[in-house]
Amino acid sequence: MKAIKVMATIDERGQLCIDEPLKFDRNSRVEVIVLIPEVTEINENEQSNEAILADFRQAWHEAMTGKKIPVFQIWEGIDNV
Repeated sequence: MKAIKVMATIDERGQLCIDEPLKFDRNSRVEVIVLIPEVTEINENEQSNEAILADFRQAWHEAMTGKKIPVFQIWEGIDNV
């Protein structure tokens, strides 16, 4: 048996909708194992995607407008973390 990994969505009828067509023989039977991510609590130390994107946009703006700092200053105090 050959294994492949694909992403899919479960629709409102409970049917599996694979993101891309499979390029194999048509009308062949397959065995499907569905892995559903467990709901986990949000870690307070983890940033949301929105916060990460906002930080990136600010950093990009600062870089493009010449607000730069030397690399050695970035690493100052890193040993204390």
